[in-house]
Amino acid sequence: MSGGAVNNKMLVKCETKSNRVKGVSFHPKLSWCLASLHNGTIQLWDYRFGTLIEKFEGEHEGGPVRGVCFHNSQPLFCSGGDDYKIKVWNYKQKRAIFTLQGHLDYIRTVQFHHEAPWILSSSDDQTVRIWNWQNRGCIAVLTGHNHYVMCAQFHPSEDMVCSASLDQSIRIWDISGLRDKGRGGSGMGSGMMPGSGDFSGNGASNGNNGANDLFGTYDAVVKYVLEGHDRGVNWASFHPTLPLVVSGADDRLIKLWRMSESKAWEVDTLKGHFSNVSSVCFHPRKDLIISNSEDRTIRVWDCTKRTQIHTFRRETDRFWVIATHPTSQLVAVGHDGGMVVFKLDRERALAQVDLSKNTLFHVRGAERNLVAEPLEQPDGRTFTKTLCTLRRPTNAMQSGLKSLEVNQFSPSEGSAVLVYYQIETGSYDLCIGEQPPLSGYGSAVCFVQRNRFAVLQQSGTSIGIYSFQNELTKKFDHPIGQNSCIDNIFCGGLNRIILKCRRENAVEERSVLFDIVARKVVNEVSIAGGVRYVVWSANFQYCALFSKHNLVLVDKNFEVLFTLHENIRIKSGAWDSQNSVFVYSTLSHVKYCLLNGDSGIIHSLQHPIYIQAVFKQHLFYIDREKGEVHKQRLNCTEYLFKLSLASKNFDDVKMWIKNGRLGGNVVIGYLKKKGYPEVALHFVEDQHTRFNLALEYGHIAEAMKAAQELQDATVWTRLGTEASRQGSAEILEMSLQKTKNLDALSFHYLLTGNLLKLGRMLTIAEKRQDSMRRFNNALMLGSVEERVKVLAETGQVPLAYLTAKAHGLTELTEALESNVEKEKIDRFLLTKVKTPKLLIPPVPLRNHKEQLDVNWPQLQSQEKIFEHTKMENVPDHVPQQHIVKDLDPTANAFQDAMDGVNDDGFGDANLDSVGDGWEDIGDDIVIEPVAGDAAGKPQKPALAPGESPQQAALKQRKLCVDLVIAGQFDDALDYLRRRIGLVDAKPLLPYFENQFLGSQCSVPGLPNTPSQLHLLMDGPNSPRLLYSYASLVEMKREGHRQVQSGKFDEALAIFKKLLHCITLAVAGNAEEEKELTELITTASSYVLALMMQIAKKDTTDVKRGVELVNLMTVVQQNIEPPHQFLFLRQAMTATFKAENFIDSAHFATKILQKNINPAAGGFVEKTVQQARGVLRNAEERGTNALPLSFDVTRVDPATAKICAESLTVIPEGEQYERCSFCAAVYKKMYLKRKCRVCGLGEVGKQVMGIEFRKKF
Repeated sequence: MSGGAVNNKMLVKCETKSNRVKGVSFHPKLSWCLASLHNGTIQLWDYRFGTLIEKFEGEHEGGPVRGVCFHNSQPLFCSGGDDYKIKVWNYKQKRAIFTLQGHLDYIRTVQFHHEAPWILSSSDDQTVRIWNWQNRGCIAVLTGHNHYVMCAQFHPSEDMVCSASLDQSIRIWDISGLRDKGRGGSGMGSGMMPGSGDFSGNGASNGNNGANDLFGTYDAVVKYVLEGHDRGVNWASFHPTLPLVVSGADDRLIKLWRMSESKAWEVDTLKGHFSNVSSVCFHPRKDLIISNSEDRTIRVWDCTKRTQIHTFRRETDRFWVIATHPTSQLVAVGHDGGMVVFKLDRERALAQVDLSKNTLFHVRGAERNLVAEPLEQPDGRTFTKTLCTLRRPTNAMQSGLKSLEVNQFSPSEGSAVLVYYQIETGSYDLCIGEQPPLSGYGSAVCFVQRNRFAVLQQSGTSIGIYSFQNELTKKFDHPIGQNSCIDNIFCGGLNRIILKCRRENAVEERSVLFDIVARKVVNEVSIAGGVRYVVWSANFQYCALFSKHNLVLVDKNFEVLFTLHENIRIKSGAWDSQNSVFVYSTLSHVKYCLLNGDSGIIHSLQHPIYIQAVFKQHLFYIDREKGEVHKQRLNCTEYLFKLSLASKNFDDVKMWIKNGRLGGNVVIGYLKKKGYPEVALHFVEDQHTRFNLALEYGHIAEAMKAAQELQDATVWTRLGTEASRQGSAEILEMSLQKTKNLDALSFHYLLTGNLLKLGRMLTIAEKRQDSMRRFNNALMLGSVEERVKVLAETGQVPLAYLTAKAHGLTELTEALESNVEKEKIDRFLLTKVKTPKLLIPPVPLRNHKEQLDVNWPQLQSQEKIFEHTKMENVPDHVPQQHIVKDLDPTANAFQDAMDGVNDDGFGDANLDSVGDGWEDIGDDIVIEPVAGDAAGKPQKPALAPGESPQQAALKQRKLCVDLVIAGQFDDALDYLRRRIGLVDAKPLLPYFENQFLGSQCSVPGLPNTPSQLHLLMDGPNSPRLLYSYASLVEMKREGHRQVQSGKFDEALAIFKKLLHCITLAVAGNAEEEKELTELITTASSYVLALMMQIAKKDTTDVKRGVELVNLMTVVQQNIEPPHQFLFLRQAMTATFKAENFIDSAHFATKILQKNINPAAGGFVEKTVQQARGVLRNAEERGTNALPLSFDVTRVDPATAKICAESLTVIPEGEQYERCSFCAAVYKKMYLKRKCRVCGLGEVGKQVMGIEFRKKF
C-alpha cells in the first residue's frame, strides 16, 4: 500500500461542540470518553464514530461538574461538582446509584483507584478525601493545604497520592497505611476488589463513618512537600513508570520533580506558556509532557531534552483539562467550546507486501528496523530478516515516517524498498537488500520500472526519474497545467505513475494516470477528499483508490468499475491474491467489494487494523497497539459465493450452498436481487418463507410443495390465485378442492371443458341437498331435465313446467300439467316456435378426454442451474485450496467463443438452403421412432417474445423524448440528471404525460381483451413528437406577443413552459440544433427580464423599482429590438420621475441612437419626441436624486452579469456560477441551489449539456 500525506496539524479523532468542558476521562477498554460540562451535564461520547451515546443530567444541582472518572472494570463512573457531592453512576442503568457527601466546598477532581474500591477527591475546602465506594464511607481526610486543592491523583502503581493546591505547593502522600488498615478489616468494607460488594442500590453518606480518623489519622501521611511555584498550582501528575512528578501553575511554569525514598527535588522548569497552566500530564507511551493553558494553546515538551517541540493553538478557546488514554496514544482536552480527542502522531503501520515474492516488508519497533517477513511460514515458526535500520526521528513527538514502497517490478532480483520521511521538506531512503540506504530529497516517491523510481521534486512542478544508484536519468514537468499542483505520486504500473493533483481554489481532487514513456495522460478519476492510498492487484489489472470515506475500483487504464462511500473512515485494504476481490477495513469492520459492485461485511473489529495481504484465505494485518504482524483465517465464504454466482460458475455455487453455511435474509435478498430465486430456495428451511419466496417469483411447483406441508386455507387460496394467473389448471383445481370453493371449482371445470368432473360436482350438490349449486351445475352442463327437477322440487312448479315445455320435454310436461294453470303459462311461450326441441348441450372447444395438458404453455425464464451439475459428491468440508475463477471479463473468453457452437458441432450454419449439388443425402429415408426414444418425441419450439415498437425506436435513438414515449419516465429523468443537472422533476411531469399520450393511439381488441396501444409514427422508427421545433418557435412568438401586449405574467408562464418543453425537443439537423440552443438562451433572457418587471410591480420601494427597470435594459441577449425599445422607454420614464436625470439622459440617448423606421407608428414617433424633451431637461439639471447600487451609465450590457436570484449586478472580477441547464448567472453564495429561471437545473453543477440529436 502506498502511503498518504502527513498532517502537521492536530490529528483530530473526535471533536464536540458544547458548553465549557471542565473534566474528561477515557474508558480503559471501550472507545468512550466522558466530558463533564460547566452547565452540570455529563456527556458520554464514542470518539471512534464521533457520536453522543448518552447525556447524564439533573443530579448535580449546584452548577458545574468539574471532575469525572471511569472505573477500570465495573460499569461505573464518578463525578464531582459544585454542589459539594460526589455521584457514582451506573452507565448501564443510566442513572446515579448513590451519593457521597462530606466535602464543604466545590469538588475539583475525582478519581477511581486502579485496584482498591476507593475514590479520591479534591475540593476547595482545602482537603483531599478518600472514599470507599463499596460501603459508601469516607476512610481518610488528607489535610495540610491552606488553600483550594485543585487536583489530586493516585499513583499508577504505588500507594501514593499527589495533590496540587493554590497554596503554591504539591504534596505527595503515603497511603500505604490505608491498605494495611484494609487488611485488618476496618475501613475497607467487605472486600478490597471492586467486584465484591453490592453497588446497585441508592443512598448517601455524610462522611461520619470515618469520624474516628478525622484530622488525627495516621493512615495517610505527607511524604514530600514540593515548593517552587510562585503562584497557585493547578495540576500535578505522576509519571506512569518513573519516579517523576510534573506540575503546572498560575505562574505560567511547568516544573518537573523527581522522587527518591528519602526526598524529592525540582529537576527542571519548562517555560513557554503565556497564561495560567491549567493541566499537565505525561504521555503514557512516549517521553513527552503535554500541557494546556488559558493562553489557548496545547504544548508538547520533550521530557528528555526538556524542550518544547510542538504547539497546538486555538484562536478563541481556552483549555482547561487534559487526559491521556491508558493504552493508546489518544489525548483528550476540554476547552471553552467543547472537547477534542486527538493523536500526536499517526499510528499507521509502515508496511507493504511484495506481491511477486509474497513477502511483507515493514518497519518494526522503536529501533525502526526494516524487516522482511514471508507470508508463508513453515511449521508455525516465524522467520524474519532485518535489512537495515532507518534514520532516527529528530522530533520525539512524530516518527517522521510517511510511506513505504516495495518494488513490484523485479521478481527475480533482490527487493528494493523506498522509505519516505516527512521531515521538513521531505526526504527518502532507497534500501536495496542489505546495502546501506541511499538518501535523497523530494516531495513523494514511487517505483516505475525494474531499476527506476520517480521522485516528485520539492518544487512540485517537475518529476525526476532516478536509477538505483540514486542518479537522475531524466526530468520532465508535470502535465497537469499551471493552475494545478501535485500533492503526491503513486505507482501506476509499469512506466506509469498516478498523480494526485488539484486545481487552485477547487474542492474536488483528481487522480491522473500518466504514462512517463509516451508522456501523455491515460485517464483521470475524481475522488472526493483526494486519494490517500493506492492498492494494486497482483497482476496490476485492477487498482483500488481510497480516500477518507470513499473507495473507487478501477482497471489498469483507470476506467472506473465501481465507487463506494463509507460513513466510517476507511483505514486499509488489500486485494485477494487469488480472486479479484478487494478486502478493506474501516474503524469497526472488515469488508469486501467485488468488481461488479457487490459488497458486504466479513466481520467486525474491536480495534482498528491495517490489512497488508489476503493470501490463501488468510488475512495478514498489523495491529495499531503493538505494530505486530498477525495472521487470521478469513471467512471468505460469502464473497466467494457471490463471485461464483457472478461468474455463473454454478458448480462452485452448489458447493458453497452445501458446505459454506450460508444463510440469512441478506443472502436471500441478494439472490432475489440478482434474479436467482431457485438458488435462494436452497437456503430456506421455514415453509412459510419458502412459500412466499416461491410465490413472489412464480415458482408454482415449489409453492405447492410448501403449501402441502403447511395445510393452511389462506395459503391454498393464495396459491390458487397465482395458479389462475399462470394458467396452471391442475394446481388451481387442487387449491379449490383444499379450500372447498365449490362454485369456483365448478366454473373451473366448465372453462377447462372437464364435463366429467362437472357432472361429479352436480352429484355432490345433490347429495349435499344444495339446490342452488345443483341448478348452477345443471345449467353449465346443459342438462335441462335436471334443471326441471330442481325447480319442481323447490316449489317452482310453473317455472319447471315452462322450462320443460320450452325445450320439448313431453313426458315432464305431462307430469307437471296437473299442478299448474296451463292457460296462464302458455302465453309466455313463443308462438312462432310451433315444435320446440331440446337443444344440444354446449360442447367445449377442447375435449378433455383427448387433451394431454390443460395447463397454459409457458416460456421458461431460466434454466435450473443445478440440473446438470457434475458435482454430485461434494466433500463435507470446504477445501482450503479451493479457488473460485476470477471475475474477469476475459475469464469466460473460451466459453463465449463456444456459445455459437451447437451440440452437433455445426454452430449457427444455416443448412435449410442446400444447393442442388447435394443429390443423394438421404432425404427419402424414413426412420421410424423407437418406442421410448426421447429423440422421437416432438419438441416444443423455444418461443421468444418480440420487441415492441417503443423498444425498436429506442434502438435507433435514445434521447429524453424517446424514453418518455416508451413510458420509461424514471430513465428519462436520470438522463436529464446527467445531461442538464436536473434537481426538480415536478415541473416536467405534465409535459411527459402529454408527450406519452400524444404519441400513442388506442386500438380496440377482441371481445373481453384490453385495448392495444400503438405508436403514432412520423416515419420509420420515428415516433410522433408533440413538442417539435416548429411548435417551440410558435410558442416563442406567442410569448413575444404577450410581452408586446404588456401581459407579463402570461408571458413569464409561456417562456418558462418553453424552457420545460425544450427538454423534449429533437433537432433534425445541425441548423435546428443550433436554433434550439439559441432558444434556451432567448427564453432564459426573457424570463429574467420578466422576473424583474413583475418584481418592480410588486415592490413599494421607489429606489428598488428604479434599479429593476434599469437592470431590464442591461438584459440584451436575444431580446427582440422592439422589446429593448420598450424597456428603454420604461427606464427613461421611471428615472425621470424619480429625478435621476443623469440616468434618464442616458436612456434617452440610447433611444435616439436606435435606427427608427420612418414608417413606424405614432407610438414610436411620440417616444422619440419624448426622449428629446427628457434629454434637454436632464442636461439642464444633471443630477441623480436616488443613489443606486450600480451606475447604469457605466455598465456594458455585452459583458454585464446579473444574478438571477438577487436580481442585482455582479461586480466585474467577482466569481460567479451558472445554471446547469439555462446558463442563468448566479453569485457564488447561491451554489448548489435550484435555478430560479428554469426551475430545473442546479447552480454550479458541471454537466455534459442537453442533447437534441444523436451525432454518432
